[in-house]
Amino acid sequence: MSVWGEIITWLQSPMPKPQPYGAYHLLTTAAAILVGVLLCVWFKQGTEKQVRRILLVTVILTVLGEVYKQLIYTYSFDGSVVTADFQWYAFPFQFCSTPMYVGLLALLTRGKLHRACCDYLGSFAVFAGAAVLAYPVDIYIDWIGINIQTMICHGSMVAVGIYLLYTGYVRCRYKTLLRASAVFGVMVVIAAVMNEIAYRTGLLEIEDFNMFFISPYCEPSLPVYSQVQAVVPFPWCLFIYILGFMAAAGMVLLLAWIPRALIGKLKK
Repeated sequence: MSVWGEIITWLQSPMPKPQPYGAYHLLTTAAAILVGVLLCVWFKQGTEKQVRRILLVTVILTVLGEVYKQLIYTYSFDGSVVTADFQWYAFPFQFCSTPMYVGLLALLTRGKLHRACCDYLGSFAVFAGAAVLAYPVDIYIDWIGINIQTMICHGSMVAVGIYLLYTGYVRCRYKTLLRASAVFGVMVVIAAVMNEIAYRTGLLEIEDFNMFFISPYCEPSLPVYSQVQAVVPFPWCLFIYILGFMAAAGMVLLLAWIPRALIGKLKK
C-alpha cells in the first residue's frame, strides 16, 4: 500500500453511524455549550483583541476541517489505486459553511465591516448551528473524521455566538439585525449566482449542486422552505427565505436580550 493510500484509509476510518439524540450527539452538543461558557469565563471582558483571538482559532479549526472533508470526499483508495472525483454536492458554500468565510473577513477588517461580520456570527450563525445541533438529520455518516468535523463546524457556531452575545460584543439591537442581514443577503446572492452558473454550464446534468438548498433547478429539500419553494415562484420564495432567517436571527437576539433586561431590573 502506498503512503497516500494509507493516509486516505486512515482519514476514512469507519465508526458506527451516530444517531440523533444518541450518546455522541448529546456529548458533542454539551461540549459545544461548555466551550461557549468557558470562553465567557476566561475572556469575559469581550475586547476586540480577545474576539479576534477566538475567531482566529475558530477559523483555523474550521478551515482545516473543511480541507480534510474535501480531501476524503474527493479521493478514494481501492487497495491499489488512488482515484479522484470531486463531489460537487459537498462544495463548501452552504449556510453552515459561511461562518468560516465571515469569520476570516472579520479578522481581516476593522470598523463597520468587522462589526457587521461579528453581528452575523452572533445571530444568523448561532441559529444555524443551534438548529443543526437540535435536529441533526443527515449530518452523520459512518466516517469518524467527518462526524468530528461536522460537530466542530456547527458546535463552534454556537460556542462563538454564546460568547459574542454574553460579552455584549454583539448587541441585542435592531441595528445589529440590519447589519447581520446585509451580510446574510450577500451570502444568499453568492449562493444563488453559483446555483445559476451550475445550471447554465450544464453541471447539474451530471452532478448535484445546490448551495443553501435554494436552487430553483433542484428538487426542494430544505425543511419548511421546500414547501414554500414548491408553490411560490423563485424570486418570491427567495425573498421569503431571507425574511424567514431574518426572523430567526432576530429571535436569537431577543432571547439573548431578555435575561440581560431581567438582570438589569433585578439590580435596580
